[in-house]
Amino acid sequence: MSNVRIITKSSELPEMDCRDYFHSTDLFKILEQTPGCSPYMVVATDDEGRIEAHLLAMINRRGSWIPPYLYSAGRVYGEGQYETDDNTEKARLFELMLEAITKKFRRRLCLYIEFSNITKKMFGYKSFRKFSYFPVRWMQIHNSLHDKSPEERLPEKLRNRIANTYESGVTTGEATTKEDVSEFYKILKNFYRFKFQRFIPRESFFESFYKDGRNRIFITRYKKWVIGGCAVVYTKGNAYLWYLASKRKSFPMQHPNLMTVWHAMDYSYRHGYHHIYFMNVGLPFRKNPQREFILRFQGKPASTYRWFRFSFKWMNKVLNWLYRE
Repeated sequence: MSNVRIITKSSELPEMDCRDYFHSTDLFKILEQTPGCSPYMVVATDDEGRIEAHLLAMINRRGSWIPPYLYSAGRVYGEGQYETDDNTEKARLFELMLEAITKKFRRRLCLYIEFSNITKKMFGYKSFRKFSYFPVRWMQIHNSLHDKSPEERLPEKLRNRIANTYESGVTTGEATTKEDVSEFYKILKNFYRFKFQRFIPRESFFESFYKDGRNRIFITRYKKWVIGGCAVVYTKGNAYLWYLASKRKSFPMQHPNLMTVWHAMDYSYRHGYHHIYFMNVGLPFRKNPQREFILRFQGKPASTYRWFRFSFKWMNKVLNWLYRE
């Protein structure tokens, strides 16, 4: 018998072994201090109070004057962290946590709930279906950083382009000051200003993010201008490129996205990480420039699901029918 509770204040968090940054108390505390975000730690314990699993979820409040909209959305990255290797037990615990957080998000009037970056495509399939979630086929891309260096895997044309761009004066390095983070945030906010699907936290989130020893923000410069950047999480022996943005239209010949991604890959390889995962490669359309750009680095595409659930029953039923398999 397992007990599930949802914690909303960092002062009430128990001591937990947080191997996965996306379900860690550190990220919980950052989200707690970020305007527009509300974290929820779902904790499953046994009868003796020992933690069996935990899952970090969040509510993001979104709004804009142009076009006018205001709503909140539930968001979860991955399936949580478990203290057992038994797949049957993991499935049981996940269903308990999924039921609890779904009820909580419904009471908070979330327009929709989204689960992404599930490690195994079929993980939780029956549980998601049981609570009226529907799957949307999505692509995930990751690059191996072991056995061969990322440079060895690149096509010669791309290697030459990177070398020529470095020679033109473009540099990429870590953000080391609050001003660096602010410059990155300005680019990120402008890059996604008219993209409805992508939620960007407030600047305070990235200020706390880069101070955490497991994270890096890389920024790309050309002369006196900051022209691109990305935010990367290092956890479980891998790199996870979470946010990426650039001034690619203003500086097309400097290839800011190319140079930023390349530096993140090279840095991760030199520091001994096994893979780099791209957490968002764009919407699942047949032709997607962002996805094609990421694939140029010779990464491995994998078909997966993102799971959604809308609060309006009629809308959820229609979308469930549209995305039926």
